[in-house]
Amino acid sequence: MKIDIKSICFSETILLIDAMKGLNNNSLQIILALDEENKLTGTLTDGDIRRGLLKGFSLNEPIKSFMNKNFTFANEGTNMKTILEVMNKKRLMRMPILNNKKEVVDIVLIEEYNNKKNPNNILIMAGGRGKRLMPFTQDCPKPMLEVDGKPILEHIIENCKSSGFENFLISVNYLKEKIINYFGDGSSWNININYLIENNPLGTAGSLYLLDKNFKDPIIVINGDVLTKLNLRKFLEFHLDQQASASIAVREDKVQLQFGVVENDGFNFVSIKEKPFINSLVNTGVYIINPSVLEFINKEEFLDMTTFLERIKNLGSKVCVYPIHEYWIDIGRPDTLNKAKKDLHESER
Repeated sequence: MKIDIKSICFSETILLIDAMKGLNNNSLQIILALDEENKLTGTLTDGDIRRGLLKGFSLNEPIKSFMNKNFTFANEGTNMKTILEVMNKKRLMRMPILNNKKEVVDIVLIEEYNNKKNPNNILIMAGGRGKRLMPFTQDCPKPMLEVDGKPILEHIIENCKSSGFENFLISVNYLKEKIINYFGDGSSWNININYLIENNPLGTAGSLYLLDKNFKDPIIVINGDVLTKLNLRKFLEFHLDQQASASIAVREDKVQLQFGVVENDGFNFVSIKEKPFINSLVNTGVYIINPSVLEFINKEEFLDMTTFLERIKNLGSKVCVYPIHEYWIDIGRPDTLNKAKKDLHESER
């Protein structure tokens, strides 16, 4: 693969919001930060952005506030076997190669040498009725509504495949035959699909009880009405690194209040902020669950994922949050369905 090094090199003073455009537009998913002498001073990946956002950094700060200054690199001329051993040991996806002036001359991509498929199962929750999307869902299950010529569910599967996953479970209930007849065993997509049949609606977590109790690896759970470009392999790596029992992908959401907010000290006026924004981390409907916590679900129990995650935490297991900055939309209403159609159509142009 021919790599244009200049396309991923940016001044360390560039604002993060501008650097993210470069990060999202290049397939290498890394930015190399340079000083005025073109020496490499740091690397920036989506993981560094997530950590910075959790620390409260702003998108309008320079990338030097977010970048990893203790990056791993190899010197020009280093044996490739040695480089790959270091990358596999440290679980690095990218490693810059520097000359004796600390200038970037190349970058090693692990996928060019490791082409492993991921054994973990993807469970897509596709059993909901989609009442808010009536009448569109009168005769069509919500995950089968078309966006840019394909069912939502097919877009979800294709994104999972792009992260190296090929084993799928789909939880179905409402108009389940339309989903099963369309996807079958998944062979047309070069994947494996099995179905969890909900005799009664079980919520966004209740059908986890139907899983094979012999599963050993963490299971990635995705709501069937969510479109995202999240790299699930990186999400899984985070989950494993944190040694979590469950992880939830979250996204920053801003809501502007419609009134001025008064700050006070007792009866004394301090200041007033006119229609401020409130920043919150919201649930994206993408999770990772360890098989060990499935015992916390009762047979035929209606259980939403939010309640399940709280139950896991209250019973003493670790639950982590994973901030995402990639494209994401919840297709639960007519307006978001139309927005998703517009987004995907524009992305294909």
